[in-house]
Amino acid sequence: MSEGLKTPEQLLGDLGLNRVLAFAAHPDDIDFGASGTIAAITALGVEVHLCLLTVGDAGGFDLSRSPEETARLRRQEQEEAAAVVGISSVEVLDERDGFVEPSYELVGKIVRQMRSHRPDAVLSFHPERAWDRLQKSHPDHLACGEAVVRACYPAVENPFAYPELEEAGLSAFKVKHLLLMGSPAQHVNLRVDITGHQDKKLAALGRHFSQHRDAERMREFVTEQMQRIHGAGGYAEDFHHVVVNAPETISGF
Repeated sequence: MSEGLKTPEQLLGDLGLNRVLAFAAHPDDIDFGASGTIAAITALGVEVHLCLLTVGDAGGFDLSRSPEETARLRRQEQEEAAAVVGISSVEVLDERDGFVEPSYELVGKIVRQMRSHRPDAVLSFHPERAWDRLQKSHPDHLACGEAVVRACYPAVENPFAYPELEEAGLSAFKVKHLLLMGSPAQHVNLRVDITGHQDKKLAALGRHFSQHRDAERMREFVTEQMQRIHGAGGYAEDFHHVVVNAPETISGF
């Protein structure tokens, strides 16, 4: 199964990556789905920024902790995890944890982030449900993915969408690549070899201590996943890679 794997160097060369903007619904989402790839590409000099749609205040197992306390704790956990894998910045929007919807307002917030950072690639969730393991298709994940896809095309490149952004100097531009994690198996078309960076992924996940009843079992499960995706004795993560705008792309077709 090693056939078709891309090294981080190949990924950078093929996609022309200098800057990546990642969107996730909750703290720890990006660490489960893509932190090995992020660690690998930041080690090669790629700039990665993370935007969370919620602060994750409806997550965890301690019922005595207030939502405000949970929010502060999870923000701190994500900041620490981001530092482990080389993420440059973490921003948090104000969506309600557990009730994210791909609304006009949310798409506008995402477009603002995209136009501010102007990434070569956007990383987020797949908007389609994976029926083989429903847990990776949390409704907030699906809504996050749908909002990001809507923002990538056509909103971010349409100067008539969200005219207030144009007025603020955030001009329209075209996203080249979209990397979707948590993809249904039939859509996976990219596997990234993260061998040598798997320990950073596990370390980043370990920073989210408030979310793990059994940290050791979590590590075992994630390790098994990385090994299965690689298939030849190493570690990998998988994605649905969508080319949003290639040199030959004609808008609207």
